[in-house]
Amino acid sequence: MRVFGQLQPAQRRNLGILFVAGLLFWASLSSLLPTLPLYVRDAGGTSQQVGWVMGAFSIGLLAFRPALGRLADGHSRQIVLLIGMGVVGMAPIGYWLSDWIPWVALVRAFHGVSIAAFATAYVTLVVDFAPEEKRGEILGYMSLVNPIGAAIGPALGGFLQEFAGYGPSFLFSALLGLVGFLCTQLVREQRREHWGSLPMDGAFWSFLGSPKVRSLAWVMFLVGLAFGTQTTFVALLIQEAGAPLNPGLFYTAVAFASFGVRLLTGRASDRYGRGPFISLSLVTYALAMGILIVANSSGAFLAAGVAVGCGFGTLIPLISALVADRSEPAERGRLFSLVMCGFDLGIGLAGPLLGTLAAGSGYRAMFGYAALLSLASLGSFLFFSNGRPGDSLRFALGLGPDSLSGCLEDSRNPTSWSHRVSPLPRRRDPVHR
Repeated sequence: MRVFGQLQPAQRRNLGILFVAGLLFWASLSSLLPTLPLYVRDAGGTSQQVGWVMGAFSIGLLAFRPALGRLADGHSRQIVLLIGMGVVGMAPIGYWLSDWIPWVALVRAFHGVSIAAFATAYVTLVVDFAPEEKRGEILGYMSLVNPIGAAIGPALGGFLQEFAGYGPSFLFSALLGLVGFLCTQLVREQRREHWGSLPMDGAFWSFLGSPKVRSLAWVMFLVGLAFGTQTTFVALLIQEAGAPLNPGLFYTAVAFASFGVRLLTGRASDRYGRGPFISLSLVTYALAMGILIVANSSGAFLAAGVAVGCGFGTLIPLISALVADRSEPAERGRLFSLVMCGFDLGIGLAGPLLGTLAAGSGYRAMFGYAALLSLASLGSFLFFSNGRPGDSLRFALGLGPDSLSGCLEDSRNPTSWSHRVSPLPRRRDPVHR
């Protein structure tokens, strides 16, 4: 944590506020993970309807990612952050108002706007405040809000639902969002006059033609299909297997593992490159899906949760850092939004598509498909993440640089790629004020 002591006071203050806001956001959102599928089922929903409701989350994500990315780049990161916190606080009240399944699906779509806004603004603000040469390390630390919040939220949400009913769990989620909304008003953005010479025009989807984001968006789409399967159906799989395990504890295991791995991989990726750690994360997530195929005991489900946490605890921060490496400040919000649109689309399609498969083959077969999708995402990253297949493979295995981003110059690390190859022109982020 010494890196934070090297920052200016304003940077430390803003990052501290963001960290607290992130904890509240993810605790609110994740508190409903073990309860909402059961809420839909208890309302008379079938496995297909559970899939459609949970997948509706991505409607809000996909519909609003482009506009929110443009708003973050062109006007204000903080406004986008406030939108995310406001939605995460209001949506749980909507679930509480009625258990009519079409209404729950509509509220779930509205709930999706929260991640589209908050995740985009949070990552871009953290990168704005982080020194370029410490970007991966600070993103790794700041992304700890996800596992910590996800450790608190599902455990408390599952407990409240089990002993007090669905209403208190929804109110708990809403309260966390309200406190987070008040907290995010204290964030102070950097001045933007230095962005004047950087391009702000261009259609959002036109960025998809750029190789620096196209391959990453595809990788995240495949991962999103697997992740959507896991988040939608793992609680139902635990019940189907008859394992004596509160589904919220599965997410707690995910959170603890994610916490531990984020402390290590962000800093290591600054030194050794993003590629090998992203590759390892995809292997680990495929392993997690494989464990879920055969899991019958509480121990097996918790082991799968640990593997999920290690995989995603590495993947999301380092994909964010890689996008930041490849982008200018004035386009960063849009490029991050575009890459995560692939993830959103995968999550949105996972519930309806694999929920239909579950009607005929059961939940275990779905996790077999999820394992295959995870392996497909690994193959895509190995061969298409950095232009030509050979360059991509070297980057993904840590044997070559990322030719699509400016190589960081680090005189303290003579083994870094910037000293062994001719780097691309280095793009400098604005001076931190």
